[in-house]
Parts: sequence; C-alpha cells; structure tokens
Amino acid sequence: MPYRFSTLVLLFIAGIVNLAAAAPAAKQIIVPGEDRFSPYAITIHVGQSVEFVNQDADSHNVISIDAFNTAGHKGLNHLLKHDSSFKLKFTHPGVFPFYCGFHAMLDGSNQPIAPGPDGGIQDPDGNYGTPMSGVVTVIP
Repeated sequence: MPYRFSTLVLLFIAGIVNLAAAAPAAKQIIVPGEDRFSPYAITIHVGQSVEFVNQDADSHNVISIDAFNTAGHKGLNHLLKHDSSFKLKFTHPGVFPFYCGFHAMLDGSNQPIAPGPDGGIQDPDGNYGTPMSGVVTVIP
C-alpha cells in the first residue's frame, strides 16, 4: 500500500511541475503615475503573456506598430482605462512594438515621435519629452 501512495504522490508532483512549465508567468508593463510604459522594453519566451497595467489617472491605449510587428497582434488598439489591465499572449517569436495613441504619434517612417507643443511639456532645450512607446521581444 505505501508503494502505491508514494507513486501517486510523485505523479501528482510531476503533474504540477509540468503545469507550471507549460504556463509561464505573465510579465507586466505598467503605466505608472506619468505618461510612460515601464519597462520600455521586455523580452519574453513564446507562450508567455504580457499584462499591461494602467496605474495612471489618465486613460491610455496600446497600439501595435504594424510596420515593424512580427510577433502577432497586428491591428491592436486597446483602450487601457485608469486602474485596468489586459493580457496579450504571444505564440511565436518576433517583436511587438507599440505606442500610446493619446501621448505619442508616428512619423512618416512609422517611428514614434514625442508630442508637440500642444501635447507635452517642453524642457529648456526645446524638447517635448519621450514618446510613450515600447517593445516586446519574443524569443523561442
């Protein structure tokens, strides 16, 4: 009888380990109390998810930069309201560049540019801040 019980316990533990390996934890990209994604860049493995979390008082959105997106979720334009979050699961390698459409825009080469005088705070050198953008790199 003890042999069967210990075998069942070992099989149960092996099953839990396999489940943990099959479902890697999601990484987070947070919008803190200011207009930026933190971290700006992350690397994940195929099968992992990224959770976008908005801790800012303002709404933001996550928009895929499709001209450079090779990791899936093309055409994404997800509203991220205050105190909300959403997850994206990535199923193949590539890059997922994104930006906030409220706080950044794309130039003619599909590169995020900082907001201008009507959408940012100008520093003493005449710059209007960093564009609110980021990138997820998905590796095998």
